[in-house]
Amino acid sequence: MTVAIFYKLAAIFLTVALGWVAGRMRWLDVAPQPGGGSEQADPARLLGNAAFYIFVPALLFRTTVRLDFATMPWRTVAAYFVPALVFLFGVYLWQRRRAGAARHGAAAPSVRAIAATFGNSVQVGIPMAAALFGEAGLAIHIALVSLHAIVLLSVLTTLAELDIERRRAATGQATRLWPMLRQTLRNTIIHPVVLPVLAGMLWHATGLGLHPVVDETLALLGSAVVPICLVLIGLTLAYYDLQGQLRAAFVLSALKLLALPALVLATAHWGFGLSGLPLSVVVLMAALPAGSNALIFSQRYATLQAETTATIVISTVGFIATASLWLALLTALGA
Repeated sequence: MTVAIFYKLAAIFLTVALGWVAGRMRWLDVAPQPGGGSEQADPARLLGNAAFYIFVPALLFRTTVRLDFATMPWRTVAAYFVPALVFLFGVYLWQRRRAGAARHGAAAPSVRAIAATFGNSVQVGIPMAAALFGEAGLAIHIALVSLHAIVLLSVLTTLAELDIERRRAATGQATRLWPMLRQTLRNTIIHPVVLPVLAGMLWHATGLGLHPVVDETLALLGSAVVPICLVLIGLTLAYYDLQGQLRAAFVLSALKLLALPALVLATAHWGFGLSGLPLSVVVLMAALPAGSNALIFSQRYATLQAETTATIVISTVGFIATASLWLALLTALGA
């Protein structure tokens, strides 16, 4: 663990701590208005909605428009995303079949799947790739990051919306197949994750690029995603009771830090024939702790917010030990 990476982790924890202090001190609470109701808005949910509806769409749209598909290292990309998606569907199906999982809501399997699969590829991943692998490794990592949210969030959004419509059908709120499929398709496309990605792909296809003012505006909005998400983690720690969430959070953290990188290592090395620098980058990408986008996703569906927050914190702490483990194993493999 280099000094630069340690400092980056320390900055993450300090930002989360600031959010926790803000929550404990009730700095963001909304005071009841004279003559109005006594109900107060949940600051964590308000901040999560701001991130999900304003800042994340700006980041995804700009990222998609700026993608250079011609220079993408597709073999390395496939070596990461194929096992990652297999793992995602495995966790999702396991949670759907798990007894008692339904009590957490229709979107619970997707929320747990994102917590076990979606890594902190920006705040932790970028400085780690730069420190360990230099410019060549960082270029590979950035290629993976550019598709990370687009691929995983789009798939998970579709799964969550399908489950929600199934739940509605089971409770008699929807009884016909085609109306259910039409509503699911609409909810999946008109969504703050999928819609900006589709819009970005369409704009990218025109070849027009972005006007400098528009590009700067989107970049400014996108730069707010990281600090807002970290503060949101701290707020959630302050506002939600984590008692009873730790067991599931430890399981999800173990899946993220140990099981996913093991699957990516086996698939990338023996399935896709990767070795050396590309293999090291994809394995460390998989070994990153749970990312803050998992919390935004859980906030979107009002499902398992406390458990997801605990997973992010526990996996980030555990990453200090497991990162050294994977680096040692890669060294032993000659990567």
